[in-house]
Amino acid sequence: MTDSNVYISRFSAWAPGVDTSAGWHEWSLGERKITLDSKGPELAFTEPMFRRRLSQISKMTIQVVHDLMPITNDIKIMFASFRGELSRQYQINKMLIEDKTLSPAVFSLSVFNAPAALATMAFGLKGGYSAIYINENSFSSALKAANAALLCAEAEELVFIYADEKVQDEYSRFFNKIAPPVSFALLLSKVSCPNSIPFNITEENHLDYLKQLLKSGGNCVSP
Repeated sequence: MTDSNVYISRFSAWAPGVDTSAGWHEWSLGERKITLDSKGPELAFTEPMFRRRLSQISKMTIQVVHDLMPITNDIKIMFASFRGELSRQYQINKMLIEDKTLSPAVFSLSVFNAPAALATMAFGLKGGYSAIYINENSFSSALKAANAALLCAEAEELVFIYADEKVQDEYSRFFNKIAPPVSFALLLSKVSCPNSIPFNITEENHLDYLKQLLKSGGNCVSP
């Protein structure tokens, strides 16, 4: 389904082993793979004290928002994920089992909306955000939610972000199929501009959706 009233002005993406526009083009053609490790982007544009304790998913989220710039500081963000802050949840479970105690610092960064919140902090964004949990087969529901949020708003633009980090080996048996770590962001607009493409809402999973975006000729702005 295509909503002719909403467009993707530009988009960005980051994953381990695929962190440039050229790399993403190769990935879309099956010539490069996302590596299954917990590496995150360097985030050299942030303060060391800010980034030193960030998880992979939070780092990836911050990176794709950075690559999407410029955006207005009052823009709204919609964040979607299946696994969320999985590494933080693993830390919490490990601490509870082994130490019978819980670190407040670890808990505060483990909540589902943490990546979106940290991205707004990194760039001083004040428009607010929403966080949506989706399952393995409902990526389209997140696209529909972003589409509705923009059409019902007075604002002309909205940022949609999808992100998932690496699954720990201890958790792998709980997943039917483990998708690799990846994050991408779309700048959605009510106004068409040069190089923008229609915002398509499909039943494809997030990786197939990203692959189609890359093949569509849209403006991918990763470094």
